[in-house]
Amino acid sequence: MTTFPARPYSNIADYYSDYSARIVQALASVDTRQLERANEILAETIDHDRQIFSCGNGGSAAIANHLVCDHARGICNLTGLRPRVQSLSSNIEIITAIANDASYADVFCHQLDLMARPGDALITISSSGDSENVVRAIAHARANGIATIAMTGFSGGRSATGADVNIHVDADNYGVIEDVHQSLMHVLAQFIRQSHLSPATIAQSRF
Repeated sequence: MTTFPARPYSNIADYYSDYSARIVQALASVDTRQLERANEILAETIDHDRQIFSCGNGGSAAIANHLVCDHARGICNLTGLRPRVQSLSSNIEIITAIANDASYADVFCHQLDLMARPGDALITISSSGDSENVVRAIAHARANGIATIAMTGFSGGRSATGADVNIHVDADNYGVIEDVHQSLMHVLAQFIRQSHLSPATIAQSRF
């Protein structure tokens, strides 16, 4: 895939058209077998009343935080499910305490050490897949019986090979990758929700 953008644009309509086309290509690049494996992990975690953790940096932190809303409130709506979901990117007090006392590379794995237990699940969001704190979180999780799902882009980085499941987006533009990661987060949450609703309820509900 060629780099986007590879040239300057003078017309925003043209940029929008090409950007949209890149999103379509990126969505099509996702391996649905990895999505299925991720769905199985999340569904089992919820069914056994275990915790789901998420984390990421920058724009990926925003997706990790947004994930809590859709995978907790969204999934519970009319299903009887009670997902327990927490973003490791949301508590600035504990993040800065760990970064100050230890290192920023440990801000996620240290939180997992405090709060996660075997049988829980971790979703990481990292476009490069190589953010050190994300890579360390995956390593800690796998060493402690916590299932790992990585959302990656670009070459996938160490997250792609370190996680149990790698949902990879084949793109080289941060905006495109993050847009697709956000969509994947919604797809996983909405699929679980609809799996626990009757056809009539689905037809009458807003997703």
